[in-house]
Amino acid sequence: MTIWQFLISTHADGLLGYLAVILTISVLNLFWFRRIDRYPPAGKKPFVSVLIPARNEEKNIAACLEAVLQQDYPNIEFWVLDDQSSDRTAEIVKEYSRKDHRLGLIEGKPLPAGWLGKHWACSQLAEHSKGEYLLFLDADTRLQPHAVSHAMNALLHERLDLLSVVPKEIVVSWGERLIQPFFLWAVYTVLPLGIARKVQLDWLTFSIGQFMLFDRKAYIEIGGHAAVRSDAVDDLALGRRIVRHGFRWWLADGTTQVECRMYHSLRQVIEGFSKNYFAAFRYNLLIYGFVFTWLFVVFWEPLIALLLHSIGLRPEYFPLEKAILATALSLFIWGLVYARLKFPLYLALFYPLTVLLNSLIAVRSFYLTLSGKSTWKDRQLEKPKIRFF
Repeated sequence: MTIWQFLISTHADGLLGYLAVILTISVLNLFWFRRIDRYPPAGKKPFVSVLIPARNEEKNIAACLEAVLQQDYPNIEFWVLDDQSSDRTAEIVKEYSRKDHRLGLIEGKPLPAGWLGKHWACSQLAEHSKGEYLLFLDADTRLQPHAVSHAMNALLHERLDLLSVVPKEIVVSWGERLIQPFFLWAVYTVLPLGIARKVQLDWLTFSIGQFMLFDRKAYIEIGGHAAVRSDAVDDLALGRRIVRHGFRWWLADGTTQVECRMYHSLRQVIEGFSKNYFAAFRYNLLIYGFVFTWLFVVFWEPLIALLLHSIGLRPEYFPLEKAILATALSLFIWGLVYARLKFPLYLALFYPLTVLLNSLIAVRSFYLTLSGKSTWKDRQLEKPKIRFF
């Protein structure tokens, strides 16, 4: 038997083996992915600065402020930076600041060369703040009244320098429903949180910019947002820097305390993930191409094999019983993860379409990066250096 014949004959078994691995990780993460509202109250309440960068966020900022200003945490301040908005963002923040002295508005300075807009805004916010702990939020994030208290309990109990949480991602339009859950599904199925918590390796970190709570000293020592000023996925980059500098990171379940609707249309979803996907792989073309190709094969090939069997072609390399098992395992894994992350469970039925659409966005992300046409918030992103290995 040649090597090629061996690979073909064991291909279905390898695919089933991969599904078994990600199923195991997903089940273990049911226990490792701890909710922030399950931690005991902390004995101290250090000063926290809640920092919100905002650029043309008049549709989001009022609801965001309504939520954050209701926090029950006693030792807290709130800052919003208006990043040269052309809408009513600053005016709305001023209205709220007149009602609550804890809230302040910062007029953002012009964007320097070599910086991305949000990173520059966050850096200015950190400079203006006085908190021992810095909580960066996106303007489309919504907090429950106890969210900051629970997050601080978790951070202090775990002795962390960075706590990020997975929020409940709100998906309304069909573009959001079919595309957006994919990236959290992918993280949940491949990142063994219990192991990541113990070993603290930079390549086993994942942070979400919608909610990032830093110990101020650690944030300053890693260089803050200035150290990742041109990185399109600053949340991932900051998490990696925290671990590389010997500080402690953790990703917790915030789905009961934090909500976020990232996008509001198919176009916004495509633009957002086109910016992020290739950057999340540090522009490594080999790994990037392999991952998306493999995921497409894993979740589409069993379906194609089932179709071929149904019309009598019977591909020998993928027996019917293995195609049925692979499809059943796939559906179960998607359903399990969606239920845990509080996505509508019925969306698991559409997992082949979710994989297909995200694979197409991955191709688009590579093309825009290669051609230097990536943009975000009406600003051009710097063309990065692509790595082939």
